[in-house]
Amino acid sequence: MKDRLIMINAIQEFIGYLHNTKKTSKNTEVSYERDLRKMMKYFETQGIEKVSEITVTNVNSYMLYLEREKFASSTVSRSVASMRAFFQYLVKAKVINDSPAEHLKPPKVEKKTPETLSVAQMDLLLKQPSKETPKGTRDRAMLELLYATGIRVSELITLELDNVNMQMGYITCTEIGKERIIPFGNVAKKALKNYLNNSREALLGIASCDTLFINCSGKPMSRQGFWKVLKGYAKDARITMDITPHTLRHSFATHLIQNGADLKSVQEMLGHADISSTQVYVDTGVNKIRNVYAKAHPRG
Repeated sequence: MKDRLIMINAIQEFIGYLHNTKKTSKNTEVSYERDLRKMMKYFETQGIEKVSEITVTNVNSYMLYLEREKFASSTVSRSVASMRAFFQYLVKAKVINDSPAEHLKPPKVEKKTPETLSVAQMDLLLKQPSKETPKGTRDRAMLELLYATGIRVSELITLELDNVNMQMGYITCTEIGKERIIPFGNVAKKALKNYLNNSREALLGIASCDTLFINCSGKPMSRQGFWKVLKGYAKDARITMDITPHTLRHSFATHLIQNGADLKSVQEMLGHADISSTQVYVDTGVNKIRNVYAKAHPRG
């Protein structure tokens, strides 16, 4: 039986616990493991190999090391969260008696205002894909659906045919066992119908695939593939800002809030666990109004 006190074994057990018991996402597990392996490497340089040997002083020393190496506040904050969760698990599993990270406090992380496209820029971007080719029809449907629903690119490329209710106009997204239903409007519905009726079969060829959006080989669209598609159309639209798939998600939320949508509904559509994550879009709207006021008012 492996020694549960050896750090790498303890980390692997913790990641297994997250996956099997907490049902966390793959991204979450990768982040935790990356943070904890970085911590492990530091402690190994200090001659520490077992979790039972780690003290409060050692943990504080690691925090000073991260600060000295000028890691971003967001990175340090995430490392604190990873360590606290890791050591709490070890206490619960009776591997150690007390958590040396119990009283660690993360640094303050300044929330950046998300970059968004204006409605005019978004309209211009959505007009770029060709209506005449199977690829262009697919691309238009992807972009329209992404902007219409605000889903993550990972959710977009894993949508299956059964996740789309064309008659009622909504999609179903499932993440970490949680299901959410998001409506889409007539423009996205028209783009989707055109893709499904006139283009998907041409792209599919003789292949078989349940994924909604497929590439030119009849296989599921990849994250990198969609990123390349988006960058190309942004260039065609002469949009100079650095657009990512998340820019469309930010734009979706900001435009909804600016047009009177309530915060709770936007939170549910985005799938945010904490409403404070959605609050940033309200702040974006307020900042925009403040800037307009400052430029236009004689005493601004």
